[in-house]
Amino acid sequence: MERKYLLTGFADEIDQDLNIQIENLQKLGMHYVEMRGVDGNNLIYHTDEKVKEIKSRLDEAGIALSALGSPLGKIGIEDPFEKHFEEFKRAVEIAHKMDTKNIRMFSFYVPEGKNAEYKEQVFDRLGRFVDYAAANDAVLLHENEKGIYGEMAKECRELMDAFYGDHFKAIFDFANFVQAKQDTLEAYKLLKDYIAYIHVKDALWENGSVVPAGMGDGNLAAILKDLYASGFAGFLSLEPHLFNFSGFAGLERDKDAIVGGETKVLSGAEAFALAHESLVKILEEM
Repeated sequence: MERKYLLTGFADEIDQDLNIQIENLQKLGMHYVEMRGVDGNNLIYHTDEKVKEIKSRLDEAGIALSALGSPLGKIGIEDPFEKHFEEFKRAVEIAHKMDTKNIRMFSFYVPEGKNAEYKEQVFDRLGRFVDYAAANDAVLLHENEKGIYGEMAKECRELMDAFYGDHFKAIFDFANFVQAKQDTLEAYKLLKDYIAYIHVKDALWENGSVVPAGMGDGNLAAILKDLYASGFAGFLSLEPHLFNFSGFAGLERDKDAIVGGETKVLSGAEAFALAHESLVKILEEM
């Protein structure tokens, strides 16, 4: 399976401790991580010395970064930008230190119903990101996220029409679209040609609850099957969101997993293993 599918994931959902992250990734036979939180902070906020230490420990374990899971672009569109842009430049620097070009990012929180009013400002800010990425050999991976400009597929497509290229590509997140009441098949049709990276989590249409891959309304199996038939060769990144991990409150309100119709609070390792098992089942059936 490793020869065909590139599996990665947010290991901070296992634990903040890097040793525990590595131990569980190795148990699952995974050789990549999308690094977000590690040893108490997002990777982009660690010192050079700490980044070097993290890189050394990952190298020793045979694990590489598929992407830097940054919070860039996850501020209000009216919030000050220059300090955030400095954080963006630091993220690019750290991505290179970690031997990855890929940086996950967002398109700014916009007041509800005011996308048109703030579109120019969003595009100006993203344009600065993309220009800097192009000048510094980085690849920005835009995630569709609830509440940001690119929450719905139509706006994501606008972003791709404006910026898509070697340094700006799309992440497709099934659960985020479901929670935004966006049909994932419609979203996929609009964005198929721009998808370079997948976030694997599913959700229920009726209430937005996050569930293991294939158990919700994200149409994961159908979309993945078509994506691979079309030549997709990118990463599938596990983002379980199935338990109350450190930092969870800022991502999902519902902290319980729904498994087989029952609600159960899972440990980080259990949730990640369940997410992995559910995805592997879909891939094997494909």
